Amino acid sequence: MISLLHTADWQIGRVFSQFEPDDAAALFEARFKAVELLAGIAAERQVDAVLVAGDVFDLQTVSDKTIRRMFNAMQGFAGPWLLIPGNHDSALSESVWSRAQRLGAIAPNVVCCLEPKPRTVAGKFTLLPAPLTQRHTYGDLTDWFATAQGEEGLPRIGLAHGCVQGILSEDIDSANPIAAGRAAQARLDYLALGDWHGTRQIDERTWYAGTPETDRFRANDSGQALLVTIAEAGAVPAVEPIRTGQFAWQQLEPRLAVPSDIDELVEKLERVGSSDVLQLRAQGACDLGGHNRLGAALDAARARARALVWDGEALRLEPTEEDIQALHADGFVGEALQELRAQQGDADAELARDALLTLARILDAQGPARTGAGA
Repeated sequence: MISLLHTADWQIGRVFSQFEPDDAAALFEARFKAVELLAGIAAERQVDAVLVAGDVFDLQTVSDKTIRRMFNAMQGFAGPWLLIPGNHDSALSESVWSRAQRLGAIAPNVVCCLEPKPRTVAGKFTLLPAPLTQRHTYGDLTDWFATAQGEEGLPRIGLAHGCVQGILSEDIDSANPIAAGRAAQARLDYLALGDWHGTRQIDERTWYAGTPETDRFRANDSGQALLVTIAEAGAVPAVEPIRTGQFAWQQLEPRLAVPSDIDELVEKLERVGSSDVLQLRAQGACDLGGHNRLGAALDAARARARALVWDGEALRLEPTEEDIQALHADGFVGEALQELRAQQGDADAELARDALLTLARILDAQGPARTGAGA
């Protein structure tokens, strides 16, 4: 029996520029912590090897420090680590992999499979790797698996990075094709894949592990690794997803129309915690009171969340007559409020909404003691 920990798409060195600097830094660091956690899981479960199915690094140009830190994060597991390049870190003639070798950063138990050739690992299984040697290929680099020879009686394990044809959406990483049914055709006991960032089963012997630390808002069952157990050559593998992600990425797109919609959204924001990375895109309309409540809830949620991105461009501000009267705005000021209210249907709707909010805040701060007509 052999046991393997299958992971992929670490994207070490990824820069999260859409977030504020402190949040981006925390998400950057989380990817190193995910590797440390994987090493701990591998040691605890006493696996025979860790399979890393490509895109270990996010860019060829990551710093030397990032390269060293990544390999240092793997030190918690002394068994074999088997890595292949993916489309983000392909094995070019000069690459992040050649730099890592020159730096002496790669430990003896870490095997960077930069060539497509069989390897017998610890006398327990035959590894068939399909490393990417350029960012995009249009031939199936796993073709040779079918004719590859391995030690008789040992399980055959494929390791590849790309898009299984006819399974995933055509607009998602459609380059680097992998034939559907490759595991059966090449007599593989297990085919460990990378490229799709969520955990996904293709057939009983073929899985995408997904990234161990979620990195996008698309709901794709990410933040996991796969513990794979194979009783003997030819046996169907048992696959157990193991949660590894530190942060939960959520995307909310509420449509606001009535006060109860604001209530519901505020309740959701009150449940936001320190492990949440939230993108909120609101649309519809709300009055001044609702907008103020939502603003306060957003400010409180930002202080609790790891990161929160707010997009209110499609949210129309519609002050009620009660809102206008509560501001005690009459005369020219009252006319200006009504004009800005009407202009939200124009091309400059966002500018009008911002001006309306600014004026409303000024009036609210001055309070009812302000004289209304002059100005």
